[in-house]
Amino acid sequence: MQNIFFLLFIVIPALEIVVLVLAGKAIGIWPTFSLIVLTGMIGAFLAKKQGLHTVQRVKYEFKNGRIPSDALLDGACILVGGTLLLTPGFITDTAGFILLLPFAREKIKPWLVRLFKKMFYTKTWIYIRK
Repeated sequence: MQNIFFLLFIVIPALEIVVLVLAGKAIGIWPTFSLIVLTGMIGAFLAKKQGLHTVQRVKYEFKNGRIPSDALLDGACILVGGTLLLTPGFITDTAGFILLLPFAREKIKPWLVRLFKKMFYTKTWIYIRK
């Protein structure tokens, strides 16, 4: 778990800074800044659109007496993808766009299911005691 936090909070931001500096040198400061703002705006739009569609799917599944597990996984991917797109940087933007693409999510969801099963069955889940 410590390795994941190290990756998320130290390595990825450091790589983002390197990529942003290189992009600034290659295409200039203002085009780099514009790309960051543009991907944030596009990401917010796509996340909102797909998020609303997913909420409708969840409601439909509940209305028909089914558990909306697939739609909930889509919603989690959309939430993370939208958050990544709002984070400045090209690496996180790429990961965010991948999570917002429906065909890419179909490839990612089986991996997420395996991860969640492993977390629950190996008791690595964090327990909150009352």
